[in-house]
Amino acid sequence: MSSNQPPVSQEAPYFGFGPFKIRLPFVHYRLELPDYLQGLLMCAVDLAAIPLMTEILGMPFEAALAIVMLNGLLYLLHHLLGDPVIPGWITPAIPLLMAYVEAFDPGTDRVHALIAFQMMLGLLVILLGKTGMAARVVHLIPHAIKSGIIIGAGLAAVAVVFKEGGRFDSYPITISIAVGVAFYLIFSGHFARLRQRGHIWATVGKLGVFPIIILAVIVAPLVNEAPWPNVEWGFTQPDFALMWNQYTVFGVGLPPLSMFLTALPTVLATYIVVFGDVLQTKAILQEADEVRQDEKIDYNPNRSHLIFGGRNLFMSIFGPDVVMCGPLWAAMHVVTVERYKQGKQAMQSIFGGSGSFRWGTNTGLLLLPIVSLVQPILGVALALTLLIQGFVSVRIGIMESRSQRDLGIAGVIAAVLTVKGAAWAFAVGLALVVLIYGRDALRGEVDRTFVKDQQHKDNQHDAL
Repeated sequence: MSSNQPPVSQEAPYFGFGPFKIRLPFVHYRLELPDYLQGLLMCAVDLAAIPLMTEILGMPFEAALAIVMLNGLLYLLHHLLGDPVIPGWITPAIPLLMAYVEAFDPGTDRVHALIAFQMMLGLLVILLGKTGMAARVVHLIPHAIKSGIIIGAGLAAVAVVFKEGGRFDSYPITISIAVGVAFYLIFSGHFARLRQRGHIWATVGKLGVFPIIILAVIVAPLVNEAPWPNVEWGFTQPDFALMWNQYTVFGVGLPPLSMFLTALPTVLATYIVVFGDVLQTKAILQEADEVRQDEKIDYNPNRSHLIFGGRNLFMSIFGPDVVMCGPLWAAMHVVTVERYKQGKQAMQSIFGGSGSFRWGTNTGLLLLPIVSLVQPILGVALALTLLIQGFVSVRIGIMESRSQRDLGIAGVIAAVLTVKGAAWAFAVGLALVVLIYGRDALRGEVDRTFVKDQQHKDNQHDAL
């Protein structure tokens, strides 16, 4: 006898282990071939971290590749431990960390600065996840300061690309074309309507930034901004020994205590940015949970904190990473969730989609043909990532303000952060909040003239 009742919503099977829910491939979820194949190709974005490490730390390509691969393995921890997401970098905070690290002398001092920062970030995130204090800490920071930090992170991302001697100077035509196409595909309302009308356009939209990377591979040589790729066959050869001996605590020793103290403002600024990713993750998965009645999605922000905090702590010891370890790769997570929402026939479990994608990226990092194909335009891929993130960060940061006064304070904070760094930005922000709001700021009674859509944002914070 048929029933019109929706199917009973149950979680995907798992092995319980404290706050974690262990799910293994082929045991608790099936391999989702579309997501695996997309991950195989999208490892190109992970490789875009290499130019940053070679530029800031003077790291050889093979040592930087070792760090990318080590970070790639840690990406797997999220779905394996019960976090149904596709993790990635802390992209909006990369310019903040770059500015902080570049303030030190090249060589050991910069490596020490990066180690101290990432270790402090990891410990802070683990502490907040363990105690459940994450949302409370963010609530204590005035909206004007949060707004300014996020806007500043976006401006800094754009400034890194367009500064004198930056990546735009090296690839002006390629970046212009790639970014123009990317913004059209990702943010254009016209293309969103095309995706709804045609299967081909929908497929292009689901591929994320991969079509743009392939476009850059073709355009850059045509305009003489990069050589044609020399595609090689075989497997990559990361240099873990060089990474270990020259870029970890086992080779250069622990940083001095003073570096841990000076890193604190940048750590706090980074956490403000990364908390927005946690909110975004929760909102995306809640929507998916409502559509798919056959599987209950359990997203726990505290568990997520423990995982990506642990990743940062691990990397600070075994392979310090300029792009850091974030809880979300928003673009690819949205693509995967959209396919998941099409039903069980499209994707059996959300863990199958997120897990298969990250198994795919790890496989791609091992394959020399893929790595050698994109190596000439890694600088373009990084610029593309920073400019997209800059657009999103400025938009989100402005929405964080509650009034015109908040926006004014935020604008000053953003400018100071871009020019002087996180420590100055926090100091100036606190001074402006006190001067403009006085005692009301301490009681949380500030100007809230921007009321549209803010109740929903407040509810999201409260839910955590």
